[in-house]
Amino acid sequence: MTNTPRYALYYAPAPRSELGRFGAHLLGYDAFSHKTLRFPVDIEQALPDWGELAQDPRKYGFHATLKAPFILADGKTEAELLAACAEFAAMPRPIPVIAPVVGAIGDFIAIVPSQPFAELQALAADAVSRFDDFRAPLTTKDRARRNPERLTPRQRDYLDRWGYPYVMEEFRFHMTLTGRLPAQRHEAVLAILRQRFAALDMHSLAVDRLALFRQSDSHSQFRIVRHYNLTQA
Repeated sequence: MTNTPRYALYYAPAPRSELGRFGAHLLGYDAFSHKTLRFPVDIEQALPDWGELAQDPRKYGFHATLKAPFILADGKTEAELLAACAEFAAMPRPIPVIAPVVGAIGDFIAIVPSQPFAELQALAADAVSRFDDFRAPLTTKDRARRNPERLTPRQRDYLDRWGYPYVMEEFRFHMTLTGRLPAQRHEAVLAILRQRFAALDMHSLAVDRLALFRQSDSHSQFRIVRHYNLTQA
């Protein structure tokens, strides 16, 4: 299992876009170029332990999950998965446009929509279902790692059906900026990240892209294999 690749379908901002640079530099890693980046100087000055706070999301690269990481099912290949991604991206659909804000999801901080958006939920649900034939069943160990005892009955059902508990109506679009924060750090870190994001003056974001990420083994970072523009209906 350690040396078995995992794949994921994510939204990732276009390479060299303003939002893409914002997220990659905050996490200290660019999943497009596969390069380690220096953290912004002002973040390191305000939060000297920022490297530790951003350690968990750095492994995945700056993204929003559409189809959570999975191992390929027996008989499936990366070439087939790439072809399915191209087909998915070419299918005309409404392109969700959200108003992005920095907010809290549980114990961590992320860029999230300012309000729920039905077309975004539909995009994620479509990705979950259409790519599920490529997903190997969860092992007992993988299932236990999701702490099913802490999930709601519906979330446990989704974990067993789709390999991930936060899908369908449980899905929440988010582009993670930190790992889990101690309660006493939450408000201060949130304020700093909100101020930094506000400098982008970004009032809308079209979720118009799909990226296939691959993690070569359990010790490596996720990398973007290929990325696609979604097709506007």
